[in-house]
Amino acid sequence: MSTTSKASQRIAALLDDNSFVEIGGLVMARATDFNMKPDETPSDGCVTGYGVINGNLVYVYSQDASVMNGSVGEMHAKKITNLYDLAMKTGAPVIGLIDSAGLRLQEATDALNAFGAIYMKQTLASGVIPQITAILGSCGGGLALFPTLTDFTFMEKKNAKLFVNAPNALDGNNIAKCDSSSAEFQSQESGIVDVVEDEAAVFTKIRELIDFLPSNNAEGSDMVECTDDLNRVNPELANCVGDTSIALSVLADNNDFYEVKADYAKDMVVGFLKLDGVTIGAVANRSEVCDEEGKTAEKLDAVLTVKGCEKAADFVSFCDAFDIPVLTLTNVKGYEATVCSEKNIAKAAAKLTYAFANATVPKVNVVIGKALGTAAIVMNSKAIGADITMAWPDAEIGTMDGKLAAKIMYEGQGSDVINEKAAEYDAQKLSVGSAARRGYVDQIVEAADTRKYVIGAFEMLFTKSEDRPAKKHGTV
Repeated sequence: MSTTSKASQRIAALLDDNSFVEIGGLVMARATDFNMKPDETPSDGCVTGYGVINGNLVYVYSQDASVMNGSVGEMHAKKITNLYDLAMKTGAPVIGLIDSAGLRLQEATDALNAFGAIYMKQTLASGVIPQITAILGSCGGGLALFPTLTDFTFMEKKNAKLFVNAPNALDGNNIAKCDSSSAEFQSQESGIVDVVEDEAAVFTKIRELIDFLPSNNAEGSDMVECTDDLNRVNPELANCVGDTSIALSVLADNNDFYEVKADYAKDMVVGFLKLDGVTIGAVANRSEVCDEEGKTAEKLDAVLTVKGCEKAADFVSFCDAFDIPVLTLTNVKGYEATVCSEKNIAKAAAKLTYAFANATVPKVNVVIGKALGTAAIVMNSKAIGADITMAWPDAEIGTMDGKLAAKIMYEGQGSDVINEKAAEYDAQKLSVGSAARRGYVDQIVEAADTRKYVIGAFEMLFTKSEDRPAKKHGTV
């Protein structure tokens, strides 16, 4: 492997030292139209091969912007599709490092077909091997489908660009007004990008992610030896109802929670943690964002939003595809109520409902705050397939807040009656005990003891097997 190109240097920075083996290093373009010469395309602008990350086999391709701007042509694509074939045969992840001007115009329809060939391989690999993309330079036009066909996307925060149409090509827009190709936009507004960092930190975060993931869908949830106390008591958990990213960090082995899409739909937290050394996927409602000092920096409503539902549904589907158990922390009182949200909230909530109900992996739900109305049903409730449902003693489970219920049931009967019936409703219909007596809650656990009970539940569910009706696939 040439050590002079930036593409090669990036691979060396990502992988374990001296582990990379290049494949197809002598491949060059076959096209000669428009004064193209074979010696102008060393490696055809893409370095491909395999290596290891913390001892785990991975396949990597890195586009070389110094060769025809890293543009994608026939042989460039063949190197990537060959890499996918090897990855599928051996059951190992593919990591793409993107830095390309896009379609190679000199190769015309050959280049177009090249894009389609890569799309096809990505589609076949989806749900079979993890796919990770890092955008380190330009990723525009049809190339923008590469990261969106993969499972996780990282983006360099200053110079990387991701777009289908360039910002200046959008009606009524220019790049000074809104840089829709920036890492900030793509992580906060579109939700395509999971992690935004400088280039060195991107490689570090990819290496950390690989440690949580199985190599393929037959391997099951990744397991390592646990060095943390399985029965660790955490009194501080009771104060983490609002910011569940902190709650999940407290619960995790060695307090290591790997959050993805942290900048998008902050009302929903998704990410990975280890419990007794086993990778678990976590989904949690969030009603506040705390700063590094633990002070509330942002208040959120405890409701399901369109973006939050879609973010969680995609994550649950990934976990189910790779046999990663799912833990949910529920604190939700309803759906977002705005005209804009109303356009898509039913569809988004249905997508999340389907993802939870369709998943056959072990599923544990902990109600840590409110669980009101059908929004609570959507959040991995027992009704849609949670194997074990726990609740903290002061959680509220029911149709709605007692005051609102009393106003509806005793309309026009005065404030004294309303207040009396509201208190009665809260005691009878919103209490955890009431839900437990009807079998909707399996265990009432103190917040401080949550870790040991959740670990116990997942250990019990380790051999879970569940059949579903025979069908090609669902349509939600």
